[in-house]
Amino acid sequence: MTSFLALSGGDLVAWLGKAWWPFLRIGALLWALPLFGDYLQTAQVRVLLALLLASLLAPMMPAMPAVDPFSLQALALAGEQILFGLLLGLMVQMLFTVMTMLGQILSLQMSLAMAVMNDPAHGESVPLMGQLLMVLAAFLFFCLDGHLVVLDVVVESFYTWPPGASLFQLDLQRILGLFGWVFGSALILAMPAIIAMLVVNLCFGVMNRSAPSLNIFALGFPMSMTMGLLCLLLTVSGVPGRFADYTAQAMDEMRLMVTGVAP
Repeated sequence: MTSFLALSGGDLVAWLGKAWWPFLRIGALLWALPLFGDYLQTAQVRVLLALLLASLLAPMMPAMPAVDPFSLQALALAGEQILFGLLLGLMVQMLFTVMTMLGQILSLQMSLAMAVMNDPAHGESVPLMGQLLMVLAAFLFFCLDGHLVVLDVVVESFYTWPPGASLFQLDLQRILGLFGWVFGSALILAMPAIIAMLVVNLCFGVMNRSAPSLNIFALGFPMSMTMGLLCLLLTVSGVPGRFADYTAQAMDEMRLMVTGVAP
């Protein structure tokens, strides 16, 4: 009790900062994560979860800067932590966007673009196939301990980018490069189905030219649907292995952006 009362104002601020600055960074990360940042999770749940994680990680945090909590410097540091957490969450969001885009591409090829559902998590209509693959990606992400890797990267970020370090020194080109990586990865996964459905459509075109009397629309739609479901089955069977590779690549990019050292 005496030692606690003997703490100076700067020591007390530095001690409280070990939980406050991680709370801001982790809270922004949870806000941007695809599973924790949805509308299904209330703001109170995210705040309590961020506070719990920050309290558990506080003993592992390095020394934090002693900043007056009512100064403009503290406001600027808080904005930096929120921005840093959002950037880390955006990189994880890119991983799930691959699966969502894969579902949209398959829906277009299967003539199921009209099959949409009201997504309560985002408050908009989304393709049903994309939501199906999104759920699959969520299960695979937790099975691969992706959430633990994200927390480990956040802890490492406080050693390499402590509060007060300029975010302008981050390699933001890696985040920009992930946008192209999303399109390329989704096309790689969907390319076999795209080629198969292209062959089917070419066959229907030949049939329409050789036998114009046939009702190609009544015949082609169910056959195209059947072929599309078969392509979806074959595509989904190979998704777990590829998604594991994409998860490892996304986590490596996140760690490399934070630490500057390849794992």
